[in-house]
Amino acid sequence: MIQLREKFRDTRIILASASPRRRHLLEELGLSFGVYDRNDIDETFPPGLSREEIPLYLAEKKSLALDSLLDGNTLLITADTIVWCRGRVINKPSDREDAIRILGELSGRKHKVYTGVCIRSSSRSLSFHSVTSVWFRKLSADEITYYVDRYEPYDKAGAYGIQEWIGYAGIRSIRGSFFNVMGLPVEKLYRKLRDF
Repeated sequence: MIQLREKFRDTRIILASASPRRRHLLEELGLSFGVYDRNDIDETFPPGLSREEIPLYLAEKKSLALDSLLDGNTLLITADTIVWCRGRVINKPSDREDAIRILGELSGRKHKVYTGVCIRSSSRSLSFHSVTSVWFRKLSADEITYYVDRYEPYDKAGAYGIQEWIGYAGIRSIRGSFFNVMGLPVEKLYRKLRDF
């Protein structure tokens, strides 16, 4: 079987993401790639999108905003992750108090993590999403403030990283891809890249 590194040996791969977690996960697939970190892309979305359509829309929006990076030898990967709880999107926290509030809302409940991914070259485009259900046990106020103060999860949808202390101590179970909760469903991405 052809490994991805061999398949894309003559292709310039760009991961357009500021997330160090996405970078790490893509590295673990054995790919060589460059990173384009652009934070000024508007992440608003039209009302009425379903929960799985929101991260797909945003991943595609990010990809289209970076059209100038594409030539005949480039593959662009963009992604967006949202947390969905109680019928609405839970965004990244704006500050410490917001992170504490968000984790209080997720405490003792199930929520879903959706990631949309867009793979694009100059000649084709492929988008897909992945969903993971996550159950937090009931967290105490001390546990929430300890986590927020120590890990400062302000760049994370849902105000937490599953790979950090709160994931070890607070998550009762998950159904679906663990890595999707980190921000990139790498097993599914591997299959999509293999067939691209």
